[in-house]
Amino acid sequence: MLAVRMHVADRRLTLEDVPIPEPGPRQVRVAVRAAGVCLSDVHLIRGMLTPVHLDGDVVTLGHEVAGVIDALGPDVTGWVEGQRVILQAGEYADGRILTRGVDYDGGWAEFALANVGTLVPIPDELPFDQAAIIPDAVSTPWAAITGTGQVRPGEAIGVWGVGGLGAHAVQLLRMIGAAPVIAVDPHAPARQRAEEFGADLSLDAADPVLPDRIREITGGHGLAAAFDFAGVGSVREQAIQCLGIGGRLILVGLTPEPMTVAHPTLLSFMGQQIRGHYGSSADDLGVLVGLVGHGRLDFHRSVSDVLPLDQAESAVDRLERKEGDPVRLVLKP
Repeated sequence: MLAVRMHVADRRLTLEDVPIPEPGPRQVRVAVRAAGVCLSDVHLIRGMLTPVHLDGDVVTLGHEVAGVIDALGPDVTGWVEGQRVILQAGEYADGRILTRGVDYDGGWAEFALANVGTLVPIPDELPFDQAAIIPDAVSTPWAAITGTGQVRPGEAIGVWGVGGLGAHAVQLLRMIGAAPVIAVDPHAPARQRAEEFGADLSLDAADPVLPDRIREITGGHGLAAAFDFAGVGSVREQAIQCLGIGGRLILVGLTPEPMTVAHPTLLSFMGQQIRGHYGSSADDLGVLVGLVGHGRLDFHRSVSDVLPLDQAESAVDRLERKEGDPVRLVLKP
């Protein structure tokens, strides 16, 4: 089968002909129908992130995967060949957080293996390209909002960075009744898109009086929660200035940059918190698939383009350069 492999030593991408994998106990083999291209993939390829638990120095990328069960391993029950599924973007094993397409082979390939605990069924009506982005671009902000952030209806929420994950965060926040939802991004097309996805208003991160503007918008109260999807130190320092009493700063974007809390005494006095968030669970995926089925969510605007597997490198380049301002690019084997 064909697979897009990253060589960790020099971050080189190659399209290789590799053996079709055989499922082991409690595993299935999935014929991949669509796989998302995420900014995390860009960070891996450019050396900003490095696999921690990878066995070896080459890995098939791709943690957003949708497809059809092609073969069942030993002792697999409750699943059948031909069943349409999405795959959780990672899993917990032996006390470790493992990410698909980072710590073990992912879905930028014609076939992928998956443990049965990471499978989520999808209905025939959900297109594979839209389904593929749910395991990260949608489920990560969903879990950050409803779990780590504990957002309640009527709370004022800020979203910094409205790319692939941030745009869906805006959509999800509006759906659950957060108000106002304020998007912050230095990129004008991203701000416009945020409003199309449901932001009540969008602000330029370069505005020197942005914290004052947010306090004015929120009647002097500040934000109940701010979500950093940009993964930039300066963003986090700006966002924390916009929090109100008991406000939460949720760090979702991955970054090696240090963060500085300029006024830690004020943080304590105001009862504010900084919380880290990573990933989601199979339960989150199931809820989101159900919401799509009930007409609460629609991702047709989220798939900016679908490319063949042999154009993976081009897709990475387009995402990195923000060519066409994509929400998500999807590979189709």
